Amino acid sequence: MAQKRVSRSRKRDLEQPDRFTNFTHSLLQFATKHKVYLSVALGLIITLSIAIAGMLYFANKAEDKALALLAQSQNKYQTIIKNSSPDQAYLDVADDFKLIMQKYSGKMGGKLAQFIFANICYQAGYYDQAIELYNQSLSDFGDNPFIKNLILSSLGYSHEAKKEYKTAAKYFEMLVSAPEYSMKDEVLFNLAQIYAGMENYERRLNAFKKIISDHKDSMYLEIAKESIPG
Repeated sequence: MAQKRVSRSRKRDLEQPDRFTNFTHSLLQFATKHKVYLSVALGLIITLSIAIAGMLYFANKAEDKALALLAQSQNKYQTIIKNSSPDQAYLDVADDFKLIMQKYSGKMGGKLAQFIFANICYQAGYYDQAIELYNQSLSDFGDNPFIKNLILSSLGYSHEAKKEYKTAAKYFEMLVSAPEYSMKDEVLFNLAQIYAGMENYERRLNAFKKIISDHKDSMYLEIAKESIPG
């Protein structure tokens, strides 16, 4: 049976998400190996890692186009952010992401664009807008544990940035109790700082003790030990 010919433009559209996915996979392997988490490179890790899930949802030409546009918009953002401020990068790509979100709101590409744009808002300091978009994404991806945990973490960091420590602690505590979440030492360390901001020093101390007892290979182990009164 003869194979159908694929146009050059079609090949270019298909190749973009593939390159995007391959780069994402390599980045996530590096992050896992070196214990790099959202607090270190929040935007880059969330933005690129979420594309993995998106590649599973190719269903039709509209979906294909939405994900291709998303990859292009993300690449544009990464190019701009290298030589500009997060705020300027936000202004330069906001219309691109909003177009995808509006035109493909019912497609996976539109939902992914919403989550990625939420992170861009966070990086630019638009925390209220980021929180609104993250909450919408939580409704879209609540049945996917991996993505859900990324969103919960993002919400925690966003509220922490606003000094809304009680709300931030709520989201990080959800991650500590999530059985499938693997980087709880990072979350416990963040919780310790948040509890300090809340002047709840007993819970801060308990968070450090939890790192010491449950995470012997944590990069925060020595800090935790030094934070325990002698």
